[in-house]
Amino acid sequence: MTSDADRLATLLGRIADSLERMAPPPPPATDLNATDAFVWQTSPPGLIAVPAVNRVDMVLLRGIDRARDTLVENTERFARGLPANNALLWGARGMGKSSLIKAAHADVNARLAREAIRPLKLVEIHREDIQSLPDLMALARASDFRFLIFCDDLSFDFDDTSYKSLKAALEGGLEGRPHNTLFYATSNRRHLLPRDMMENERSTAINPSEAVEEKVSLSDRFGLWLGFHRCSQDDYLEMVRGYARHFGLKVDAEQLERASLEWATTRGSRSGRVAWQFIQDLAGRLGQRLDPGAGT
Repeated sequence: MTSDADRLATLLGRIADSLERMAPPPPPATDLNATDAFVWQTSPPGLIAVPAVNRVDMVLLRGIDRARDTLVENTERFARGLPANNALLWGARGMGKSSLIKAAHADVNARLAREAIRPLKLVEIHREDIQSLPDLMALARASDFRFLIFCDDLSFDFDDTSYKSLKAALEGGLEGRPHNTLFYATSNRRHLLPRDMMENERSTAINPSEAVEEKVSLSDRFGLWLGFHRCSQDDYLEMVRGYARHFGLKVDAEQLERASLEWATTRGSRSGRVAWQFIQDLAGRLGQRLDPGAGT
Protein backbone atom coordinates (compact mmCIF):
# COMPACT_ATOMS: atom_id res chain seq x y z
CA MET A 1 0.00 0.00 0.00
CA THR A 2 1.34 3.42 -0.99
CA SER A 3 2.11 5.66 1.95
CA ASP A 4 1.11 9.31 2.19
CA ALA A 5 4.78 10.27 1.86
CA ASP A 6 5.09 8.34 -1.41
CA ARG A 7 1.95 9.94 -2.82
CA LEU A 8 3.20 13.39 -1.83
CA ALA A 9 6.55 12.72 -3.43
CA THR A 10 4.88 11.57 -6.64
CA LEU A 11 2.65 14.67 -6.67
CA LEU A 12 5.57 17.00 -6.11
CA GLY A 13 7.47 15.28 -8.88
CA ARG A 14 4.58 15.76 -11.30
CA ILE A 15 4.33 19.45 -10.33
CA ALA A 16 8.05 19.92 -10.88
CA ASP A 17 7.83 18.26 -14.30
CA SER A 18 4.90 20.49 -15.27
CA LEU A 19 6.71 23.64 -14.20
CA GLU A 20 9.78 22.61 -16.15
CA ARG A 21 7.70 22.10 -19.31
CA MET A 22 6.00 25.48 -18.81
CA ALA A 23 9.25 27.39 -18.24
CA PRO A 24 10.65 29.17 -21.30
CA PRO A 25 13.80 27.65 -22.76
CA PRO A 26 17.06 29.28 -21.67
CA PRO A 27 18.14 32.08 -24.00
CA PRO A 28 20.74 31.04 -26.57
CA ALA A 29 24.29 32.09 -25.87
CA THR A 30 25.13 35.41 -27.49
CA ASP A 31 27.45 35.17 -30.47
CA LEU A 32 29.91 37.97 -29.71
CA ASN A 33 31.44 37.57 -33.16
CA ALA A 34 28.16 38.46 -34.87
CA THR A 35 28.45 42.22 -34.32
CA ASP A 36 30.34 44.82 -32.30
CA ALA A 37 27.41 46.44 -30.46
CA PHE A 38 24.92 45.06 -27.95
CA VAL A 39 22.23 46.14 -25.50
CA TRP A 40 22.17 44.56 -22.04
CA GLN A 41 18.84 43.12 -20.92
CA THR A 42 18.06 41.87 -17.42
CA SER A 43 15.15 39.46 -17.96
CA PRO A 44 16.46 37.02 -18.94
CA PRO A 45 19.96 38.42 -18.45
CA GLY A 46 21.93 38.59 -21.64
CA LEU A 47 23.20 40.66 -24.55
CA ILE A 48 20.99 41.61 -27.50
CA ALA A 49 22.90 42.18 -30.73
CA VAL A 50 22.56 45.53 -32.50
CA PRO A 51 23.53 44.97 -36.16
CA ALA A 52 23.27 48.65 -37.15
CA VAL A 53 24.16 51.29 -34.56
CA ASN A 54 22.41 54.67 -34.70
CA ARG A 55 25.51 56.84 -34.84
CA VAL A 56 26.84 60.06 -36.33
CA ASP A 57 30.10 60.10 -38.29
CA MET A 58 32.99 61.56 -36.34
CA VAL A 59 33.55 64.25 -38.99
CA LEU A 60 30.10 65.69 -38.25
CA LEU A 61 30.81 66.32 -34.57
CA ARG A 62 31.88 69.96 -34.44
CA GLY A 63 32.92 72.26 -31.61
CA ILE A 64 34.06 69.45 -29.30
CA ASP A 65 37.56 68.84 -30.67
CA ARG A 66 39.35 68.58 -27.34
CA ALA A 67 36.81 66.15 -25.85
CA ARG A 68 36.84 64.16 -29.09
CA ASP A 69 40.62 63.73 -29.18
CA THR A 70 40.82 62.87 -25.48
CA LEU A 71 38.06 60.27 -25.59
CA VAL A 72 39.31 58.61 -28.77
CA GLU A 73 42.82 58.35 -27.32
CA ASN A 74 41.51 56.88 -24.06
CA THR A 75 39.31 54.40 -25.95
CA GLU A 76 42.08 53.28 -28.26
CA ARG A 77 44.49 52.71 -25.37
CA PHE A 78 41.92 50.48 -23.71
CA ALA A 79 41.18 48.59 -26.93
CA ARG A 80 44.90 47.85 -27.30
CA GLY A 81 45.15 46.48 -23.76
CA LEU A 82 46.79 49.56 -22.23
CA PRO A 83 45.65 51.37 -19.05
CA ALA A 84 42.66 53.70 -19.53
CA ASN A 85 40.12 55.52 -17.37
CA ASN A 86 36.37 55.30 -16.93
CA ALA A 87 34.92 58.46 -18.50
CA LEU A 88 32.08 60.79 -17.51
CA LEU A 89 30.83 63.09 -20.26
CA TRP A 90 28.77 65.77 -18.56
CA GLY A 91 27.22 69.10 -19.42
CA ALA A 92 24.77 70.84 -21.74
CA ARG A 93 22.07 68.90 -23.52
CA GLY A 94 22.38 68.17 -27.21
CA MET A 95 26.12 68.80 -27.48
CA GLY A 96 27.02 65.31 -28.73
CA LYS A 97 27.98 63.41 -25.57
CA SER A 98 26.41 60.07 -26.47
CA SER A 99 27.12 60.60 -30.19
CA LEU A 100 30.81 61.03 -29.38
CA ILE A 101 30.97 57.74 -27.48
CA LYS A 102 29.41 55.81 -30.36
CA ALA A 103 31.56 57.61 -32.92
CA ALA A 104 34.73 56.98 -30.91
CA HIS A 105 33.90 53.27 -30.74
CA ALA A 106 33.46 53.10 -34.53
CA ASP A 107 36.60 55.16 -35.17
CA VAL A 108 38.78 53.00 -32.92
CA ASN A 109 37.41 49.75 -34.35
CA ALA A 110 38.20 50.96 -37.86
CA ARG A 111 41.82 51.47 -36.81
CA LEU A 112 41.96 48.06 -35.15
CA ALA A 113 40.54 46.39 -38.25
CA ARG A 114 43.36 47.78 -40.39
CA GLU A 115 45.82 46.01 -38.08
CA ALA A 116 43.74 42.83 -37.76
CA ILE A 117 43.27 43.42 -34.02
CA ARG A 118 40.20 42.01 -32.29
CA PRO A 119 37.40 44.65 -32.21
CA LEU A 120 36.13 46.43 -29.13
CA LYS A 121 32.56 45.56 -28.12
CA LEU A 122 30.15 48.37 -27.22
CA VAL A 123 27.43 47.46 -24.71
CA GLU A 124 24.66 49.87 -23.71
CA ILE A 125 23.10 49.45 -20.29
CA HIS A 126 19.94 51.40 -19.51
CA ARG A 127 19.79 53.69 -16.50
CA GLU A 128 17.05 51.64 -14.83
CA ASP A 129 19.19 48.49 -15.09
CA ILE A 130 22.30 49.96 -13.48
CA GLN A 131 21.92 47.70 -10.42
CA SER A 132 22.59 44.73 -12.70
CA LEU A 133 25.95 46.13 -13.78
CA PRO A 134 27.85 43.56 -11.66
CA ASP A 135 26.08 40.76 -13.60
CA LEU A 136 27.09 42.34 -16.91
CA MET A 137 30.68 42.71 -15.75
CA ALA A 138 30.73 39.08 -14.62
CA LEU A 139 29.65 38.05 -18.12
CA ALA A 140 32.34 40.24 -19.66
CA ARG A 141 35.01 38.91 -17.30
CA ALA A 142 34.56 35.42 -18.76
CA SER A 143 35.11 36.63 -22.35
CA ASP A 144 38.28 37.17 -24.37
CA PHE A 145 36.87 40.38 -25.87
CA ARG A 146 37.23 43.86 -24.44
CA PHE A 147 33.99 45.69 -23.57
CA LEU A 148 33.15 49.38 -23.53
CA ILE A 149 30.04 49.61 -21.33
CA PHE A 150 27.98 52.73 -21.95
CA CYS A 151 25.12 54.31 -19.98
CA ASP A 152 23.37 57.33 -21.47
CA ASP A 153 21.82 60.09 -19.33
CA LEU A 154 22.99 58.63 -16.02
CA SER A 155 21.77 60.43 -12.90
CA PHE A 156 20.25 59.58 -9.52
CA ASP A 157 17.29 61.03 -7.67
CA PHE A 158 16.96 61.79 -3.99
CA ASP A 159 15.69 58.37 -2.84
CA ASP A 160 17.71 56.33 -5.33
CA THR A 161 20.41 54.16 -3.75
CA SER A 162 21.46 52.29 -6.89
CA TYR A 163 24.45 54.63 -7.18
CA LYS A 164 26.06 52.47 -4.49
CA SER A 165 25.93 49.49 -6.86
CA LEU A 166 27.65 51.55 -9.51
CA LYS A 167 30.38 52.66 -7.10
CA ALA A 168 31.10 49.08 -6.11
CA ALA A 169 31.07 47.81 -9.68
CA LEU A 170 33.46 50.47 -10.96
CA GLU A 171 36.21 50.15 -8.37
CA GLY A 172 35.08 48.28 -5.27
CA GLY A 173 34.91 44.63 -4.24
CA LEU A 174 37.61 42.03 -3.89
CA GLU A 175 37.85 41.36 -7.63
CA GLY A 176 37.54 44.98 -8.73
CA ARG A 177 36.51 45.99 -12.22
CA PRO A 178 37.38 43.33 -14.84
CA HIS A 179 40.49 44.27 -16.79
CA ASN A 180 38.58 43.90 -20.06
CA THR A 181 35.80 46.39 -19.24
CA LEU A 182 35.65 50.17 -19.32
CA PHE A 183 32.64 52.27 -18.30
CA TYR A 184 31.52 55.46 -20.06
CA ALA A 185 28.52 57.53 -18.94
CA THR A 186 26.83 60.72 -20.05
CA SER A 187 24.99 63.05 -17.71
CA ASN A 188 23.73 66.61 -17.48
CA ARG A 189 25.06 66.65 -13.90
CA ARG A 190 28.75 66.80 -13.10
CA HIS A 191 28.36 64.76 -9.91
CA LEU A 192 25.43 62.64 -11.21
CA LEU A 193 23.31 63.76 -8.23
CA PRO A 194 20.92 66.73 -8.03
CA ARG A 195 22.15 69.77 -6.11
CA ASP A 196 19.16 69.71 -3.72
CA MET A 197 20.04 66.14 -2.81
CA MET A 198 23.51 67.21 -1.68
CA GLU A 199 22.12 70.30 0.08
CA ASN A 200 19.70 68.10 2.00
CA GLU A 201 22.58 65.93 3.15
CA ARG A 202 24.35 69.02 4.48
CA SER A 203 21.32 70.12 6.44
CA THR A 204 20.26 66.77 7.92
CA ALA A 205 23.41 64.72 8.42
CA ILE A 206 25.27 64.55 11.72
CA ASN A 207 28.48 65.20 9.83
CA PRO A 208 27.45 67.18 6.74
CA SER A 209 30.82 67.16 5.01
CA GLU A 210 31.17 63.37 5.28
CA ALA A 211 27.62 62.83 3.99
CA VAL A 212 28.20 64.97 0.94
CA GLU A 213 31.59 63.38 0.27
CA GLU A 214 29.94 59.95 0.27
CA LYS A 215 27.50 61.10 -2.40
CA VAL A 216 30.02 62.99 -4.54
CA SER A 217 32.57 60.18 -4.39
CA LEU A 218 30.63 58.40 -7.13
CA SER A 219 31.91 60.82 -9.76
CA ASP A 220 35.44 60.26 -8.44
CA ARG A 221 35.23 56.73 -9.84
CA PHE A 222 35.58 58.32 -13.28
CA GLY A 223 39.20 59.16 -13.92
CA LEU A 224 38.30 61.15 -17.02
CA TRP A 225 35.82 64.06 -16.87
CA LEU A 226 34.89 65.74 -20.14
CA GLY A 227 32.74 68.87 -19.94
CA PHE A 228 30.35 69.90 -22.73
CA HIS A 229 29.18 73.51 -22.63
CA ARG A 230 26.62 75.48 -24.57
CA CYS A 231 28.01 76.43 -27.95
CA SER A 232 28.53 79.94 -29.24
CA GLN A 233 26.76 81.26 -32.29
CA ASP A 234 29.92 80.76 -34.35
CA ASP A 235 30.20 77.12 -33.26
CA TYR A 236 26.52 76.55 -34.01
CA LEU A 237 26.85 78.00 -37.50
CA GLU A 238 29.94 75.88 -38.14
CA MET A 239 27.93 72.78 -37.19
CA VAL A 240 25.17 73.77 -39.61
CA ARG A 241 27.65 74.48 -42.43
CA GLY A 242 29.43 71.18 -41.76
CA TYR A 243 26.19 69.22 -42.05
CA ALA A 244 25.18 71.11 -45.20
CA ARG A 245 28.55 70.40 -46.87
CA HIS A 246 28.58 66.76 -45.84
CA PHE A 247 25.13 66.06 -47.25
CA GLY A 248 25.54 68.27 -50.28
CA LEU A 249 22.54 70.48 -49.55
CA LYS A 250 22.03 73.01 -52.32
CA VAL A 251 21.33 76.24 -50.47
CA ASP A 252 22.75 79.75 -50.56
CA ALA A 253 25.25 80.40 -47.72
CA GLU A 254 23.55 83.60 -46.57
CA GLN A 255 20.13 81.95 -46.63
CA LEU A 256 21.51 78.96 -44.69
CA GLU A 257 22.93 81.20 -41.96
CA ARG A 258 19.79 83.31 -41.65
CA ALA A 259 17.43 80.33 -41.56
CA SER A 260 19.54 78.37 -39.07
CA LEU A 261 19.73 81.32 -36.66
CA GLU A 262 15.98 81.79 -36.89
CA TRP A 263 15.53 78.08 -36.16
CA ALA A 264 17.76 78.30 -33.08
CA THR A 265 15.83 81.35 -31.84
CA THR A 266 12.53 79.49 -32.03
CA ARG A 267 14.08 76.57 -30.16
CA GLY A 268 15.54 78.84 -27.49
CA SER A 269 18.97 77.21 -27.62
CA ARG A 270 22.00 76.46 -29.78
CA SER A 271 23.51 72.97 -29.80
CA GLY A 272 24.57 70.18 -32.09
CA ARG A 273 21.15 68.59 -31.72
CA VAL A 274 19.39 71.81 -32.72
CA ALA A 275 21.72 72.13 -35.74
CA TRP A 276 20.90 68.57 -36.82
CA GLN A 277 17.16 69.15 -36.40
CA PHE A 278 17.44 72.25 -38.58
CA ILE A 279 19.32 70.31 -41.27
CA GLN A 280 16.64 67.60 -41.28
CA ASP A 281 13.94 70.25 -41.72
CA LEU A 282 15.92 72.04 -44.43
CA ALA A 283 16.65 68.84 -46.37
CA GLY A 284 12.97 67.92 -46.24
CA ARG A 285 11.93 71.32 -47.61
CA LEU A 286 14.57 71.05 -50.36
CA GLY A 287 13.39 67.56 -51.25
CA GLN A 288 16.87 66.10 -50.65
CA ARG A 289 17.64 62.87 -48.86
CA LEU A 290 20.25 62.80 -46.10
CA ASP A 291 22.34 60.09 -47.70
CA PRO A 292 25.41 59.34 -45.51
CA GLY A 293 27.47 59.02 -48.68
CA ALA A 294 26.41 62.35 -50.10
CA GLY A 295 28.40 65.56 -50.09
CA THR A 296 32.15 65.95 -49.73
